[in-house]
Amino acid sequence: MIICIGEAVIDMFHKHDQVFGEVFIPLPGGCCYNMSIAIARLGVCAAFLGRISNNFFGDIQVERLQKNNVQTNLLLRRDENPILAFIKTENDKQPRYAFYDEGTVDRLLSPEELQTCLQKTPSADISCIVFGSVSMAMEPFASTIESFLTETKKVIAFDPNIRPFMIKDRDAYMKRFIKWASLCTIAKISSEDFEFIFPDITPQEALLKMTDMGTRLVIVTLGPDGASALLRRDDNSVISISVPGFPIEKVADTVSAGDTFLGAFLSWLEINGKLSHNAIAGMSEENLREALSFANKAAAIVCTRTGAEPPWMREM
Repeated sequence: MIICIGEAVIDMFHKHDQVFGEVFIPLPGGCCYNMSIAIARLGVCAAFLGRISNNFFGDIQVERLQKNNVQTNLLLRRDENPILAFIKTENDKQPRYAFYDEGTVDRLLSPEELQTCLQKTPSADISCIVFGSVSMAMEPFASTIESFLTETKKVIAFDPNIRPFMIKDRDAYMKRFIKWASLCTIAKISSEDFEFIFPDITPQEALLKMTDMGTRLVIVTLGPDGASALLRRDDNSVISISVPGFPIEKVADTVSAGDTFLGAFLSWLEINGKLSHNAIAGMSEENLREALSFANKAAAIVCTRTGAEPPWMREM
């Protein structure tokens, strides 16, 4: 089982209506929330762990997880409101975001609540835990996850999915980022993330810097140009792989492309018996290339659709 821990957001998607002009439509989303659905649609056991509101927005979020075969027994239903994330998409431009997150249900995850959730699933059934995104810029959520990372022996995957407007103190965030990188096994970083984290070096140099911090396998996604990865083996040797992007005729939007990419990458590892510390350390160049290509294809498919609609395995 792959457990995805993070925020469950109500994404308010921008649309032009003939009567009302610009309107926003509420849809459930969030980085690790979307990722859990991407994993489950590819036939891998996935669970979402997080706090979800007791209101009707929370009902919508839970129902979508259940319809997509994501396990929901690790959810905590609470009275606070969910994050509202307004998303405006424009042709050939990155989506623009406006977050309303003060006092929301997602950010209030405590260490006691996290342990209560994890005790519902036998440890032996958990192959990987994924964390990241805007929730790591919110307290007390970030501190709860950071404390957990120092204790767990599981494979940990990290997607920072950085939204600069959520980070009030870059220096403080970077100190914590370095600690998170030292504790995780796999990190998926977008080229936009690297512009914030390491603005003065190339993506390839940034990959090497991340492995020097302690991350075993680091991936950078490059949009239509594909993805590159760096794997540091136990003997300190390095495998470096780049794969081209998967061609598509027309991009609808890029919402959840990164979530789908990492979800598909982890699913490939799980399906092929590679989602363990030893198996990741021993991956061949061919294994890594196949996993990246699989993830690229899944991300390309979601870009042909409006919103977070990752592919099912039959579509791959």
